[in-house]
Amino acid sequence: MVVDDEEKANILNTFFSTVFTVENEMLGEIPRNNENPILRVTNLTQEEVRNRLNKIKIDKSPGPDGIHPRVLRELTTMPTHRSIHWFRKGLRLHDNPALLAAMRDCDELHPIFILDPWFPKNMRVSVNRWRFLIESLRDLDENLKRINSRLFVVRGKPAEVFPQLFKKWKVTRLTFEVDTEPYSRQRDAEVEKLAAEHNVEVIQKVSNTLYDADRVIAENNGKPPLTYVRLQTVLSSIGAPKRPCPAPTDENMRDCRTPWKSSYEEIYGIPTLEELGQDPSKLGPHLYPGGESEALQRLDLHMRRTVWVCNFKKPDTEPNSLTPSTTVLSPYVKFGCLSARVFYWRLVEIYRGRKHSSPPVSLHGQLLWREFYYTAGAGIPNFDKMVGNSACVQVDWDENKEYLEAWRECQLMCPGCLVMTVSDLPQARTGFPFIDAIMTQLRTEGWIHHLARHAVACFLTRGDLWISWEEGQKVFEELLLDADWSLNAGNWLWLSASAFFHRFFRVYSPVAFGKKTDKNGDYIKKYLPILRKFPAEYIYEPWKSPRSVQERASCIIGKDYPKPIVEHETVSKRNIQRMKAAYARRSGKDGPQSPSKKKGVKRTASVAEFFKKK
Repeated sequence: MVVDDEEKANILNTFFSTVFTVENEMLGEIPRNNENPILRVTNLTQEEVRNRLNKIKIDKSPGPDGIHPRVLRELTTMPTHRSIHWFRKGLRLHDNPALLAAMRDCDELHPIFILDPWFPKNMRVSVNRWRFLIESLRDLDENLKRINSRLFVVRGKPAEVFPQLFKKWKVTRLTFEVDTEPYSRQRDAEVEKLAAEHNVEVIQKVSNTLYDADRVIAENNGKPPLTYVRLQTVLSSIGAPKRPCPAPTDENMRDCRTPWKSSYEEIYGIPTLEELGQDPSKLGPHLYPGGESEALQRLDLHMRRTVWVCNFKKPDTEPNSLTPSTTVLSPYVKFGCLSARVFYWRLVEIYRGRKHSSPPVSLHGQLLWREFYYTAGAGIPNFDKMVGNSACVQVDWDENKEYLEAWRECQLMCPGCLVMTVSDLPQARTGFPFIDAIMTQLRTEGWIHHLARHAVACFLTRGDLWISWEEGQKVFEELLLDADWSLNAGNWLWLSASAFFHRFFRVYSPVAFGKKTDKNGDYIKKYLPILRKFPAEYIYEPWKSPRSVQERASCIIGKDYPKPIVEHETVSKRNIQRMKAAYARRSGKDGPQSPSKKKGVKRTASVAEFFKKK
């Protein structure tokens, strides 16, 4: 039953005039009629109303109408909702408008995270990323404790657990953050339907992205912008992103409680790696602890480097530095431990009054790239596939399991040199040290520089191995801490020259590209210790070294480390012609042509050229 404020006040006034006396400040008896107006107004049980009334301090002097003012004031604004806030990606308290909505007019709050047992059993997700999630959940629970709440980790499928929770907790409201991924939209629509069947109000708030992707698409005539410049144009008409919301405090929970029993630790506690079927012995070095607290600390650390922030240009950072040359905040933004809006507006504060770099290469520019791919993923069907993807060039990629495994798998040749060894994987490799070092860092640490991703993605697809970008997408989805559906698919489309970027004749060299920023090969020596004794002259091309050099390095090429699986100079030229043929086939279907080949069109610098080291 929906009751407006005036009617609620009248009902309560009439009700309390029958159970309170002006001479006595005792509360009196609550009628035990389930149809009693107070029960309908508050949506609470008799016992809950009684408990609530007992918390109220009654003034000795009644109001002119005979009702104690404190009683009437408190109970006419009594919290009436029992809320569930469903944490998914937004694993944080700060800038969480859906969480604040759950707390508003709320008497009982259950913050939950749903762990579907199907995923750890069937999805390829690295142990490193599971660790990051577990740490993020643990940190979230600790932060909720500080405001007198807790996190309930519920095991099961959303469509199965929500009807149970709605009944068990007598829920009247469900809140969560908007998620635009296809799977998420389908899941959320199903949950909304279930909520309606149980008379549960659903509130969704946009906070995973800077902008509402659906609004951006609507502002662009119902289509997602397909270029970065077009996205900027659309966003300029919308205006700056919304300011972030403050984190909830004890005051938000003043009239709200989260029921928690010690027995709930076993039922709703944070999962362990073992519960998820993961082997802790395969964990890599603990470089990026998960959680909101860690995210905010790291953000503060970087924001104190004002000169570095203002001068930041992504192409000037190094893909093979021994320590990250960028912020490495991407895993925290991916899991929602750090709000993109908080990041954006912190940058605004630093940029104000100072000379600074601009998009697409600035830190603001990196956040806008995220918006670009999120909007594209929200508006393009089959965005993570070639077939059925209207933005994607259809390419006759090869199916070569041997090449894919050589690129994908790695086994450290020096047990103990790094924390993790993958003893059950084959020793197959590409034979290109720069590529193999990147993939080893990815598998052991869960993160690689964006330009390193460029190099290995180009090598797998149009550059050398001619294997579908969908295969590379799967590997990144498994191994990256910051694997994000929209960004992962979008970047693979770009780097394979299948969409967005069409200068397929620009190919990363698996040798020359790494040399530009690390001539001595220190990065290779760190991640491929078997090659650490090779001189700088041969570290990128050890197969060219004389036998005597290989013997002194205790590494015979073809025996201790593989020879290159392809000849780059030959296959890259052949693959350019194959891409040219694919574009020619598409051009007859009004698809994108290589811009430099269009007649009468002046060639302009592409975004990718910003990433070419000068």
